[in-house]
Amino acid sequence: MNLIDIYIQEVTRRLPEKMRDDIALELRSTIEDMLPDEYNDEDVKTVLGKLGSPVKLAGNYRERPMHLIGPRYFDVYVSLLKMILPIAAVVALISMLAESFIGYDGDKAIINVVLDLIGMGIWRVIDVSIQTFFWFTIVFAIIERTDKGKDDLPLTSSLKKWTPDDLKNITYIPKKKAISKFDVFGALLWTAIWGTLYFYANQLLGIYEGGKDGLEFITPALNQEVLISFWPFVLAVIGLEIALALYKLIKGQWTKRMAIYNTILEVFATIVFIMIFLNPNILNQDFILYMSDLFSINENQFNTWFITTILVIFIVSAAIAIFDGIRKASIR
Repeated sequence: MNLIDIYIQEVTRRLPEKMRDDIALELRSTIEDMLPDEYNDEDVKTVLGKLGSPVKLAGNYRERPMHLIGPRYFDVYVSLLKMILPIAAVVALISMLAESFIGYDGDKAIINVVLDLIGMGIWRVIDVSIQTFFWFTIVFAIIERTDKGKDDLPLTSSLKKWTPDDLKNITYIPKKKAISKFDVFGALLWTAIWGTLYFYANQLLGIYEGGKDGLEFITPALNQEVLISFWPFVLAVIGLEIALALYKLIKGQWTKRMAIYNTILEVFATIVFIMIFLNPNILNQDFILYMSDLFSINENQFNTWFITTILVIFIVSAAIAIFDGIRKASIR
């Protein structure tokens, strides 16, 4: 079998059986027309090289694309997938944390609860990401195969052909103004951490001492009853922080509107935590006694010093966050 026969075989075997004979005759005629009257192996190789890979040529004959997601939709597919996957992962984490908080009965050790949350969170994110990727890919594969367009020119996010006018809809984002996905997930992770510490403060925040089995929790620092009494305001702060993180993910850069939202959030959160820590019963009495003895000061002095320090940290952190947001939003 010569090179021409092998080439035709490689093309036609990738086609539906009903097409093979007609395409084989057509392709052989095309090759013979391209060859000189007296040709040799080098002439055949030159002609076959011009025709290109049998895989690509077979794809040109097929009515359906040989790829799952082709160049026409690939950029749109990847762009939307990058946006949807993180949102799906965040929603999965939030729902998992909500289920854990609602279902917690207090019988399980808090360290085991935390480890379970980490394990469940990782598994939930992987599971949701795989399902999102699968169904999203299926949808685009169907769109690819039902599209009657014959060209491979990539489409824009609006599923139209690109024109220079599309550049008017793209905003230039300075590097210092951009919001990375790492920043977004860092913010979400921090919200999850402090939210967990707040609602489990009587089991996580306090005095630890070394024992035979490692660190032992001696006494909580904060009064859990006081913390729980402010739960509607704290949940509002958590919800607003999650909304801001998702807003950052969608926009990808600091804007004036985002800076205003961030300012309102920081002010509201600071007011909430000032109210909490100005409550005279916020500190556990055993914690105050222990720390007063440790630092050799009276109870009132320690209480004043501790609360003042916490409030200063809250206020300074909020001021820095507000200033940083306004500064980044003002960059041109």
